[in-house]
Amino acid sequence: MAAKFTEFGPVESSLFVVWLVAVFWPLIYSYRHKTSFALSMTVALLLGYLVQVFWSLMYNFGWLETWLWEDLWMVPSEAKSPSSWITFVSAGFLHSQVDATHVLSNILVISLVGIPLEQRLGWRRFTTIYFIGLIGGSIAWVLFNFESSRPALGASGAAFGLFGAYLAGWPKDEIPFPLILIRKWPVFYIALIYFALEIMRAYSIYGLNRPSDVGHMAHLGGFILAYVLLPLVARGGPVPLGIEDGGPSSSSEVINRLRRIKQQMQDLSEVGDPWESQNYELPKKLRGPVKSLMESSDEPETRLAWMEHLADISVCPNCGSKIGVVERSDGPHLQCSDDPAHFNWP
Repeated sequence: MAAKFTEFGPVESSLFVVWLVAVFWPLIYSYRHKTSFALSMTVALLLGYLVQVFWSLMYNFGWLETWLWEDLWMVPSEAKSPSSWITFVSAGFLHSQVDATHVLSNILVISLVGIPLEQRLGWRRFTTIYFIGLIGGSIAWVLFNFESSRPALGASGAAFGLFGAYLAGWPKDEIPFPLILIRKWPVFYIALIYFALEIMRAYSIYGLNRPSDVGHMAHLGGFILAYVLLPLVARGGPVPLGIEDGGPSSSSEVINRLRRIKQQMQDLSEVGDPWESQNYELPKKLRGPVKSLMESSDEPETRLAWMEHLADISVCPNCGSKIGVVERSDGPHLQCSDDPAHFNWP
C-alpha cells in the first residue's frame, strides 16, 4: 500500500502536489502578509486533511494503490538516520484520515489557544514556539518508542506545546474554551487539566503496559519543551511575561476601539524617548524597557503593556512620585501621579 516518492505515477504525483499546495499556500500567505500564523496553520491542516480524505475515496474506488506520504510520517526505529530527521516536523502536517476527531481536536486547540497566544508573542515568536512544541512531541515519541516501527503523525505535540507555552508566559489570561461549558477560562486551569489528563493516560499505557495508538508521550513532550523554552523565545517580545490584563480580546467592540486609538496614536519615533525628550537623564535600568517601548509599540495593547511595565519600575524624575499610565483617545500616556506637569509623555 505504501510507496516512495520515486515510485509515484502521474496520478499519485499530481495528488501529492495538490497536498503540498494545500498545506504550504496558507503558511506562505501568512508569512508574506504577516497574517495570523495560528489561523493559517488551522487552514493548512484542514486542507491537507481533506486531500488525505480524497485519497481515501480514490483508494476505495481502486484508482490509487499507494500511500502518498510514507516518507513524511515519523517512524521511531528509523529516526536515528539523518534522512528521517525531516519527519520530526513533516509528521505534524499529516493526520489519520479515518479519524476526523484527530485533526479537528488539534485545529480547535491551535485556533482557540494559538490565536490569543500569538497576540502575546507576535508572529515570529509564535511560529518558533509552535515548531518547538511539534519537535518536542516527536522527540518524546521516539525516546519512549525507540525500537518501534509504528509510525506517528499529527499536530498534537504542537497543540499541547501551545498549552505549555501559554502556561509559562501568561497563566492568568482568560480565553474562550469548551471546558465543561463554552466560556472564558484562565489558561492556568485549562493547561493544567490537559496536562494532568495526559499524565494519567500516559501512565495507564506505559505503567500498565497497555498498547495505544495515541501518542500521549508526544503530547507531554511538546507541552514540556515549549513550557521550558517559552521564556527564552519570548525575551524582548511585545508583551512582558506574566502581565495580568485579562488576556487579549477578539470582540468586535474592542477591536474597533483599538483601531480608532491606533489611528490617533503619535509616532513615538517622532517624539523621542520619555526621559530624554523632556530633558531628563534616562536611568540605566530603564534603557532596555524604553528601547522595547520605542521599537515594539505600534499597537495600542503593546504600547500600553510596555508603559505599564515602565510605570512599575520607575518614578517621576522631577519629584520622585510614582508614574502612572493614563489611557486617552490618542493612546496611553505616562505621567507623574502627583503633578502631570512634572512628567507627561508623549
